[in-house]
Formats: sequence, structure tokens, C-alpha cells
Amino acid sequence: MQAPSVSVVIPAYNEGQRLPRFVAELTRVFLERSAPPVEFVVVDDGSAPEHAELQRASVNEAQARLTSKASPHQFTYVAAPRNQGKGSAIRLGWRHASAGVTWLAFLDADGAINAEEFHRLVELSASGTAKNVDVLAGSRILMAGRRVVRNLHRHLQGRIFATLTDANFKLHFYDTQCGVKFVRADLLRPLLDVLQEQRWLLDVELLVLLKRQGARFLEVPIDWEDFGGSKVTPGLDAARMFWGLLRLRRRLERVSLPTLRDSLPEGGPHGQQ
Repeated sequence: MQAPSVSVVIPAYNEGQRLPRFVAELTRVFLERSAPPVEFVVVDDGSAPEHAELQRASVNEAQARLTSKASPHQFTYVAAPRNQGKGSAIRLGWRHASAGVTWLAFLDADGAINAEEFHRLVELSASGTAKNVDVLAGSRILMAGRRVVRNLHRHLQGRIFATLTDANFKLHFYDTQCGVKFVRADLLRPLLDVLQEQRWLLDVELLVLLKRQGARFLEVPIDWEDFGGSKVTPGLDAARMFWGLLRLRRRLERVSLPTLRDSLPEGGPHGQQ
């Protein structure tokens, strides 16, 4: 079997209703369309038994379909010992990724970023556009040709969070919290022992550390639809967001980073595709 180019973690906590539909759709799209080989790693973040059973069954069924079609793609199921949060589940999945992959990625389990959009990003990761890019990050920005369905409350929460994030870290990202990101594996693997955020701040922590390493970013506007039932709760109030980011900034000021591959050009692409 051809080695995967992308290993994508799908963190799942009590997603017995939504995840099976999403896994089936991913399987269908990647069977019907050509793409670099993808390894899907579904990480059960300590789900209740009834959800865990449905989640595992959906992964087993997807893998059986892929095997029957001699597909280069594959699904793997990893169970965390207990619920620790989305960030912790993503890191666990990255540690289970196959050696030699080009990209380590994550994708939310709720299907807000649909299978077709994820397929588009996988193709983009193998294109000339991504040749000089180290991070491909989805962005929920409404542009010509893109569709973003999001209630006003969540949109306003997101803009407050983006403002606070930029004030603390100067990342100059429109949307740090979008639920799909691709990172060059050779840049990310040495950071796995440095990353500590267990929940929703993993995105910010990851981007800050990669920026310090000279990584080159590209935000990619995507189609996104809020289906409700999100477990992401960073925006309950501005004070909670503020203190979470302040705590992260103080901790990262004391972090020593490992030596990575040869230094990257300062700056580099950071725009929209």
C-alpha cells in the first residue's frame, strides 16, 4: 500500500450521531475522487460507551470499504484512556501518525467542514501553491465563491477572540480557531513534547510556536456550516477568553523550543488562497 501523504486526526467526544455520517461521507468522496493517500486517525476522547461503540463501528466500516476497493486511504481508531479535551486528543492522534507523512493535520468531527472541502485542501497540500508553505489553515471568511453559515452570536464571539489573540500574539490571522489545519510533519513532530494545551487553545499555542520557528503560513478560505451542538466554548464571555490567552502568553514566554530543520525564510506567504 502506498504510504500516506497526510495524516489527519479527527477528535471525537460523544459524537456517535454526527461522526458516522461524516466518516461515511469522507469515505465516499475519497473513493470517488483522486487524491494523495490520506490516513484518517479518529481519536475517541473518552466518549461514553454508547457513543464509543458507534464511533468505532463507523471507522471499521469505512476501513472495510476502503480495503474492498484497494484504496490507498485508511482509517484508524485510537481510544484515549479518559476525556482530556480536543487539544489532548489531537496530540495523541499525531503521535499515532505513520512515519514519513508530509503533513500532520486535524479536522473537526462535526462535519462543519464537509468532505468535499477537506478533499480540496488535501489536493492543495500537494500542489505548487503549498510548495513554499509550512501551514495550511482553513479560514471562515466570507469571500466570493465561498459559503459560510454561522449564527451572529458565534461570529461576534469569533471576532472578539481574534482581536484578543492578535493583541497578545501578533499572529495576524483572521481565524485561528477554524477546525482544519495542515502542518509540515518535520516542523510539528519536534514540538509534540512542547505543546501542552488540552482544549481549545491548542490552535493558538501551535501557531505561536510555529511562528517562532519561522514557519510560513497560508490561510485558505473554506466553505463552513454550523450544524449546532458544538463543544467548543471559548466565547462564553470576554473575560474567559482574555484570561485564557493571558495565561498562555505567560507560559509561552518561558518555553524553550527544540532545534528544528534549517531556518526558514522570515515571513513568507501568509495570505488567502
